Amino acid sequence: MGRLFGTDGVRGIANSELTANLAFKLGKAGAYVLSKEDERPVVLIGKDTRISGDMLEDALSSGVLSMGGNVIKVGVLPTPAIAYLVRYFHADAGVVISASHNTFEHNGIKFFNSEGFKLDDDLEEEIEDIITRDLDVSSHITGAQLGRMVEQKNDALALYAEFLAQTISVDIRGMEIAVDCANGAASLVAEKVFSSLGAKLHIIHNRPDGININHNCGSTHPEDLQETVRKTGASVGLAFDGDADRLIAVDEKGDVVDGDRTMYICAKMLKETDALPFDLVTTTVMSNIGFHKAVEALGLKAEVTQVGDRYVLERMIKTGCVIGGEQSGHIIFRNHTTTGDGILSALQLLQAMKLANKPLSELAAEVVLYPQVLKNAKVRNENKKRLEKDKDILEAIREVEEKLHGEGRVLIRPSGTEPLVRVMIEGKKQDEITLLAENLAQLITRNLG
Repeated sequence: MGRLFGTDGVRGIANSELTANLAFKLGKAGAYVLSKEDERPVVLIGKDTRISGDMLEDALSSGVLSMGGNVIKVGVLPTPAIAYLVRYFHADAGVVISASHNTFEHNGIKFFNSEGFKLDDDLEEEIEDIITRDLDVSSHITGAQLGRMVEQKNDALALYAEFLAQTISVDIRGMEIAVDCANGAASLVAEKVFSSLGAKLHIIHNRPDGININHNCGSTHPEDLQETVRKTGASVGLAFDGDADRLIAVDEKGDVVDGDRTMYICAKMLKETDALPFDLVTTTVMSNIGFHKAVEALGLKAEVTQVGDRYVLERMIKTGCVIGGEQSGHIIFRNHTTTGDGILSALQLLQAMKLANKPLSELAAEVVLYPQVLKNAKVRNENKKRLEKDKDILEAIREVEEKLHGEGRVLIRPSGTEPLVRVMIEGKKQDEITLLAENLAQLITRNLG
C-alpha cells in the first residue's frame, strides 16, 4: 500500500481505491489517534453531494463507533463548515467526505482536530501506520463501551450560515450577484447566506443529483457563470467548488478573477482598514509573478509556501499573517476561520468592493498577470518519486529555463491527490510557453507514465 494521505486527506475512486473497508479503518484509527485521552470521543461527520458519500459516511461512522466514539452526522455541508462546527459542538474531531473539485466518481476523507485545524503530518502518519500494519485498536471495546449516533439539537446549516453572515459589516442589500454552487455542498447554504443579507441572486448549478457535482460548472468551469453575469447584468459572479472551500470570481464584464487577484484585493482592503499586521500575505509557489509585483507595490511582503492550504495556514500561524491562499481560490482569513472557505472569501470580496466603491474589474486590473500555462502529465503514483532523478526530464527543464532568459519560471510539481505531475510555466509569450509546457508534460508522461 502506498502513502494514504495526500496534501488534502485520503483520495481515490470510490468503492475501488477508497473503499468502505478503508473508510471503516480510517474512522477507527482516526478516532483512536485523535482522542486517546477521551473515553467517549465525539466525531462530527459532514459530506458533499457525491453519490458515494452515503456509503463512506456509514462505513466511517462504523469505524468511529467501534472505537467507542459517538458520531454526529451533519449531512451535506461545505468543508469549512465542519472546521467551524467541530468547535461549536465541542467535538474531539471532524471529518469531511469530499473530493473537492474532482468529478463525482472520486471521493476523499479528511480530518480536522478539535480546534478545526487539518491534521499535521505526524498525526496522519500515525493513523496511516495503524492501517498499514493492520493493528487492532478496538478489540477491547465491547458491550456498553460501543459508541452511539448522537442526534444534534441544532440546525448545523443554519448555525454555519449565521456565522458566515456576521463576518462582514457592509450593507449588500440589493447587490446583484450570480452564484454557481457546482451542484455541491454550497447548494443550500450559499443561497441562505446571501439572501439573509439582502442580495439579489441569480443561482445556477444548485440542484445536485449525486453525479453532477463539478460537472462543467463551479470554480474549475466558470463558463456558465460568466454567461449568467453577462446576461443578467450582475455586479459580480461567485463560483465555488464541490466542497465550497474555494472561490473563483467573475467581474461585471464576465471576466474571471482568480485566487491571486482576489487575495490581492482583500489584502489591500485589510491594509487600508489597519487589519493587516506585519504587512504580510502568504501564498504558494503557484502564484503568478504579477501577484508578487502588485503586492510589493502596496508595500507588502508575500511569504511563499508549498502548494496546499494546510501549509499556507502553518506558515500564517508562525508569522502572525491573517490572509493567505492559493491561485486556485483557497483563501484563508485567519481572523475568522481555520481553513479555506469559498463563501467567506466571497463575502470578504464583496466587502472590499463596497468599501472601495469600485467595480470588480477595476480592482482586479491592479494585478497585471503574466501569461501562465499549466499542463498535466499523467504518471503512475509510484513513479512520482523518480521525477527528481530522471536525467532526461532534468535536462529538459534546464533547457526551458535557458529559453526563458530569466523572464519567466518553470515549476514542476507532483499532485498530492491525483496520478499527475503539474507542469507550470510563466513567461511573456503565451504561444512559446504553451509549446514548452506541452513538450515537457509529454516527456514526463513518456518517462514516468
